[in-house]
Amino acid sequence: MSSQNHKLIVITGPTASGKTQLAIDVAKHYQTEIVSFDSRQFFKELSIGTAKPTLEQLNEVPHHFISNISVQDEYNAGTYELDAIKKLDELFQRKEVIVATGGSGMYLDAILYGFDELPKVEEALREKLNKIYEEEGIEVLQTMLAKLDPEHYNNVDLQNPHRLLRALEVCLATGIPFSQQRKRKTKQRNFTSHLFGIDLEREELYGAINNRVDEMIAAGLLDEVRSLSAFCHLNALQTVGYKELFQHMEGKLDMETAVNLIKQNTRRFAKRQMTWFRKYEEMNWVKKSEAKNKIIKEMVS
Repeated sequence: MSSQNHKLIVITGPTASGKTQLAIDVAKHYQTEIVSFDSRQFFKELSIGTAKPTLEQLNEVPHHFISNISVQDEYNAGTYELDAIKKLDELFQRKEVIVATGGSGMYLDAILYGFDELPKVEEALREKLNKIYEEEGIEVLQTMLAKLDPEHYNNVDLQNPHRLLRALEVCLATGIPFSQQRKRKTKQRNFTSHLFGIDLEREELYGAINNRVDEMIAAGLLDEVRSLSAFCHLNALQTVGYKELFQHMEGKLDMETAVNLIKQNTRRFAKRQMTWFRKYEEMNWVKKSEAKNKIIKEMVS
C-alpha cells in the first residue's frame, strides 16, 4: 500500500464534546482502528475521571493508547511521538485510513509534527525551580512564565506544574523562550492528516461538562480517587477531577464545593483546549449533529 494513500482522520475538540463516540462511528464506517492522543486516558488507574471509552465502546472498535501505562511510569509527549508513529506505521500496513482522537494538543502535535530536540538542563537549575515551586507555589511559576514566554503562557496548561517547570528550565537555561524552541519543523510522515474539530456553542458545551461531572460523581469518582490516595503527589494525579477530590479528602473542601470546582476547572480547561486547537489552520470545524456525514463527505472530495 503506497504511503500516499495513507490517511489519518483526526477528531478533536474540547472535553465533553462527544469525540469518543464520533471517532467510533467514523472508524466503524471505514472498518478501521483508533489511536488515542488523550494523555490522561493512557493511565490504567484513571478511568471514571478521565471519561475513558466504556468496555462496550472499546469492544466496538480496536483502540490504542488507552490504559497502556501506569501513573508511576515516566512518560511524555516525546516518548509518545515514538510510540504513536511506530503504531501508525504498523496499522497502515493493514489499513488505508486510521482515526486518531483525543483532547491533548501537545500529543496531537507529537503525531502531526514531532518535536525538535530540546536542550539538556543542569540539575542545579532544575532543583532551584523545584524548590521555588515547593516553597512558594504554582502561582510564582505562572508569573515567571508570563514574563519569560507570554506565548507559551497563553497556551500551556497553567495548572500543570510539570509543564510550567519544563518551560521555565528551557527559558532560563538558554535565554530563548520555550515557544520559539518548539516551533513546528514538520517531520516526514507516511500519511496525510485530515483534521476535524467538534464545534459546540458555549452554553451547550458547558451544559455537557456539568452533566458529565455529575455522572462521574454518580459513577463513583470519589471512590476511584480514594483508591489512588497513595499517588496523590504524582504528576498524573494533578488532573481536574482528582486534585479537587483530594482536597475534599484532606478536609479542605466540602463535597458540594469540590464538585462545583471540578465543573469550573473543567470549563477553564475546555477553554484552553479550544485556544490550542484554533491555532491549526488546517482544522475543519464541524457541528456535532452533522459531524460524521461531513467528515465522510470531506474525505471523498
